[in-house]
Amino acid sequence: MFSSLQPTAGDPLLALMTAYKADSRPEKIDLGVGVYKDENGHTPVLATVKKAEAILLETQDSKSYIGTAGAPALGKAIEQLLLPASYPGRKELLESGRVATVQTPGGTGALRIAADFIHRSLPNAKIWVSAPTWANHFNVFQSAGLEVKEYRYYDQPTQSLDFAGMMAALEAVPAGDVVLLHACCHNPTGLDLTAGQWEQVATLLKERGIMPFVDAAYIGFAESLEEDTKGINILADHCPDMLVAASCSKNFGLYNERIGSLTLIAANERDAQAGFSQINYCIRGNYSMPPNHGAAIVSTILNSPDLRAEWEDELAAMRSRILEMRLQFVETLSKLGVKQDFGFIAKQRGMFSFSSLSPEIVKKLQVEDAIYIVGSGRINVAGMTPSNIDRLCQAIARLLD
Repeated sequence: MFSSLQPTAGDPLLALMTAYKADSRPEKIDLGVGVYKDENGHTPVLATVKKAEAILLETQDSKSYIGTAGAPALGKAIEQLLLPASYPGRKELLESGRVATVQTPGGTGALRIAADFIHRSLPNAKIWVSAPTWANHFNVFQSAGLEVKEYRYYDQPTQSLDFAGMMAALEAVPAGDVVLLHACCHNPTGLDLTAGQWEQVATLLKERGIMPFVDAAYIGFAESLEEDTKGINILADHCPDMLVAASCSKNFGLYNERIGSLTLIAANERDAQAGFSQINYCIRGNYSMPPNHGAAIVSTILNSPDLRAEWEDELAAMRSRILEMRLQFVETLSKLGVKQDFGFIAKQRGMFSFSSLSPEIVKKLQVEDAIYIVGSGRINVAGMTPSNIDRLCQAIARLLD
């Protein structure tokens, strides 16, 4: 049966992770895999996560199934996170019955369930993603049977957002299609829309009858929780129907717990209930029910005022460290006499950046210096630390000389 099968090329990022783990050089630096690391190069368990787990250890009395939609307490907490009360009209929206949320196995699980839902409910719809976008978007959406198209987003010569090109591309998207947008910390460029640009995009999508689908993988890692959800809320004010896939991997540090969510906002309560039932149907035919532990952790933190406040402080510290590394990276390269201007990296947000390093330099950094970067030149700024920043910049300066 399997004799005709051929091995796939595999995921380049997973191959890079494997190569990094196999590298025995003690000075190796990982700027590839998308996880947060502290100043010691370690991915820590947040203090609030440990406190929540201690509470769960004392209070949980069952490990029974939690249903296809997951934990109700998590759904409500995520909705309030994405649609904060400080934004005008959010209380009314959340009480209108137009919003429904399901728990998913990570943000990737949310993307896949959304793709199944779109393919089932809108069989003729194509999904449009930014050029570039997270590489796995193509795999997730195509595996669900969706046709994936691209719209302009990034201008390589200027290392900047090509907003005019983006708007021109969106003008050509047919009515009834779906456009994927990054809520913040665009992966891989680190370039985000301003509030004014979000308004223009939202207006265009509404006028053309295009449904927005927001990938919210890094809420809290750009500016603040409220600022990072501004795009979602602007879209919700304009577009009658939309989807939001959220991840708790980065902002709660719960990578291996696989905890995410999919939120549907519909034009009215009837449509929301119908969409919610269809999404649950897709879940039942996929993984049936989500795991509970990560959801219980996040629910405990978000529903406790004290833990919520402490978590926001931890999130702010992670965000500040990443920004500091961006600034140090740019400053150190400049002090080393590198003529190429890397100032654009200080203007980007989130863990990722398009470094403008060529594939040839990326390969040399891996072979000669044990520095691991994705072939496209995307770097995980969170992998930079006070102890490795000088060696990293010296290696780049040597190869650019």
